[in-house]
Amino acid sequence: MKSLSPILAAGAALSIGLCAGPALAADNEAGVPLTPRDAAGPWTLEAGGSAICTIKLSAAKAGHAGFSVAAPASCGDALPAGAAGWTPTADGMALTGADGKVLIAFNRWSNSLFVSHRASGADLQLKRGGPGALPGTD
Repeated sequence: MKSLSPILAAGAALSIGLCAGPALAADNEAGVPLTPRDAAGPWTLEAGGSAICTIKLSAAKAGHAGFSVAAPASCGDALPAGAAGWTPTADGMALTGADGKVLIAFNRWSNSLFVSHRASGADLQLKRGGPGALPGTD
């Protein structure tokens, strides 16, 4: 089998690099804390590609709990009971109880996608917007 010439190989590498550039720029927030201003609004909680409920994060302070969150009963067992607020973390955000204790943490994967890895293997995702919203379309 013949190998690629050095010029063709360099051209292919450059093409791949140029195509990846815009995708990397779109996810420049991966792994950084969520700011209150960026958080405000609806977020869909999903598991296994199915929407569970929509929570609303706010930039308004909620005492020891951090910033306020509205998590409806329709979230069921997907979220720990007693979620009263949210707080930025080193690499994303966490839902907290009224006492400020972290109940569940989410790592930031992109500008509008947060993931919580669960011991059960069923990861939870928070996506910006209501049900059916695609990451990056906020």
